Amino acid sequence: MGELRFVRMGFGDEAVDYQVAWDEQRRVHAARFADEVPDTVILLEHPPVYTAGRRTEDSERPLDGTPVIDVDRGGKITWHGPGQLVGYPIQKLPRPVDVVAHVRRLEEALIRTCAEFGLATTRVEGRSGVWVLGDPVERRPALGGLSLDFDPRLTDDEFDPRLNGPEYAPSNAGQRREDRKIAAIGIRVAKGVTMHGFALNVNPDNKWFDKIIPCGIRDAGVASLANELGRDITIQEVLPVVERHLKDVLENAELKPRVVEKTPAAATASGV
Repeated sequence: MGELRFVRMGFGDEAVDYQVAWDEQRRVHAARFADEVPDTVILLEHPPVYTAGRRTEDSERPLDGTPVIDVDRGGKITWHGPGQLVGYPIQKLPRPVDVVAHVRRLEEALIRTCAEFGLATTRVEGRSGVWVLGDPVERRPALGGLSLDFDPRLTDDEFDPRLNGPEYAPSNAGQRREDRKIAAIGIRVAKGVTMHGFALNVNPDNKWFDKIIPCGIRDAGVASLANELGRDITIQEVLPVVERHLKDVLENAELKPRVVEKTPAAATASGV
């Protein structure tokens, strides 16, 4: 892969409205497809906003009618806002595009970033993004003074944490010692060029996630660098570290097209 360009679009008081950033993504996407610009990562902060990917179900949206922007990326509903570093890598990939490999590269860069700040994170099988692992179930504190045997999430697939008090809120997953997502990833690939990307929770107010079912996951929660490390960390501290690891991972990646398995031709009847 060639040299990666970084564009710092706006942070803090200059946080970028989601629709403005989406329009800019589309502009850069078209320019990248036409080879008018190099691979580009747009980095920014958004004012508070909920966005819903194509697989979002109605039952995962805010119960109070809070507005949600429906977008053309994969994944489900999430929140963006102050204290969260958002990155939109716009890259041209060989066809047929290996979407999973692209997601794994973004995860790797963010795992390395967290490690540099002293936080061990990992992947979780079947769930995209970067995670802080919780304790084994038998070692977690009881909820509401009840044994874990009575945890309603174990028997109710439609359990809704929004209706069952703060002890079940996604923002409190760290106190419950459960798995919690520190970086979400949702992408789209059009004409062989990627859009959308990742959101790394640096020091946001994670209570924003309590209005929704984050990423459609009911049995885990959300985390941030500041909360996990127990100290204040700013976007400006994290920004150059994320850029360095993205540059290392993405520029040095050996890009390969996805392997397409061909269906063997049907066997010819032998008259048996």
